[in-house]
Amino acid sequence: MGLGRTFGVSLVGLQGSVVEVEAQLASGLPAFRIVGLPDTSLGEARERVRAAISSCGLAWPMRRVTVGLTPAELPKAGSGFDLAIAVAVLAADGAIQPGRGTARVHVGELGLDGRVHPVRGVLPAVAAAVAAGRPEVVVPHGNEAEASLVPGAHVTAVRHLAELALVYGAQIEPVVLDRIDDASAPVLPAAEPRRGEPDLSDVLGQEQARLALEIAAAGGHHLLLHGPPGTGKTMLAARLPGLLPDLTEAEAVEVTSVHSIAGTFDARDGLLRRPPFENPHHTATPASIIGGGSGLPRPGAASRAHRGVLFMDEAPEFASRVLETLRQPLEHGELVLHRARGTARYPARFQLVLAANPCPCGRATGKGLDCVCTPVARRRYLSRLSGPLLDRVDIRVEVPDLASGVLRAAPVGERTAVVAGRVQAARDRSAQRLRGTPWRVNGEVPGPWLREHTRAVAPGLVGRLDQLRDSGRLSLRGLDRVLKLAWTLADLGPREVPAPADLATAVSLRAGGTRG
Repeated sequence: MGLGRTFGVSLVGLQGSVVEVEAQLASGLPAFRIVGLPDTSLGEARERVRAAISSCGLAWPMRRVTVGLTPAELPKAGSGFDLAIAVAVLAADGAIQPGRGTARVHVGELGLDGRVHPVRGVLPAVAAAVAAGRPEVVVPHGNEAEASLVPGAHVTAVRHLAELALVYGAQIEPVVLDRIDDASAPVLPAAEPRRGEPDLSDVLGQEQARLALEIAAAGGHHLLLHGPPGTGKTMLAARLPGLLPDLTEAEAVEVTSVHSIAGTFDARDGLLRRPPFENPHHTATPASIIGGGSGLPRPGAASRAHRGVLFMDEAPEFASRVLETLRQPLEHGELVLHRARGTARYPARFQLVLAANPCPCGRATGKGLDCVCTPVARRRYLSRLSGPLLDRVDIRVEVPDLASGVLRAAPVGERTAVVAGRVQAARDRSAQRLRGTPWRVNGEVPGPWLREHTRAVAPGLVGRLDQLRDSGRLSLRGLDRVLKLAWTLADLGPREVPAPADLATAVSLRAGGTRG
């Protein structure tokens, strides 16, 4: 009886766990079985591994082969275990030298001809291996650049199973390696090329909306842009990421890991250092927004927008189920997706930007244009943005249709770099105030902590907010949101504590442009 052992990695959400892969060869009728809670794609590894080993010029053992994945209770999904299974089987059969691959972690999918194909999620997988004290990692050649981004990892990249078998002492005819065609090796689809971020100076006029954008960037606040078509709502939203500061090292690794699992990451550009921008179409399904798929779910647009911006243009056109799925991540900054095979957690701390027309036809502008929508149709259209969802949106601003003369007379607006400098300064002030807490910006601070802190340094401010609360103008959540806005305005001031004018501006920003 032969026994071979090596290691792979199981990913559940962003959480990676090192898995021991054992192969046992026993007497009996030839069979190949994988145990340890594999999913369908992992169960199909039997045929891929058998064909790949034969393609290397090595004989498949004509015995009963059992592959065990430990711990058995941990869900295991995907084809990334192929390489580890093949190494364990070859070690059990004595085709490679015992112990050569035992200490290494192997990640990769095998083709029937023995080529090692790249897989998704290599960055978090390698990071999990390094964290578990196993920095020696073997990955597909197509994933080498991505795996090398993990600090402390010792990466070996292979194109073909025969390459690895030779390193581990297998006796293979040289002609096998001569048949490897690098150009035909499949690679994961590369992400869309990143274009330069658009500049805020392109937006003509709209001073109030530009100010709202700056405040949203400084405090990490959610934003609703409300107005007729063609007034610049989409232009403004697309320029918000340019106002946000670069991601920190830890944030860059986390964001890149999400995009690695989603298959939207191109490792040639290194870690994602700029805040992402996701702009799903209004026909998107709930699964495409929050994540989904058979077995363990993949990250959706909300998670891909982590530490960046999720923009929902024509927001009332989205299905109500899609909009309501955002309430939980807006509150907690995390998506917890429960499926039959396990629970996946993905970070989703994004800034939500909603854009909405005043009515279905978009012509209810107050300029005497012929709006064909009835009052009932207008109310029904905007009521698709539910009260609970809007209650989580801090800033609501009208983006009016400006007259031609106003646009011609409007001065060229400030460039993104100038506004981003003020945003960074405001964030530095809020970070100093929040030092020692887990929060970075005002938009993330929970209400109880913020109220207690404000009561200690500016008791009169809380008193004014309580009056608004008792009058029914604000919900308790709305009170907290207004308080967060007031602190952001003070940081932009700069002022040590919010002034009464900051509170009045915050209330105005929260109340405006909701039900035109």
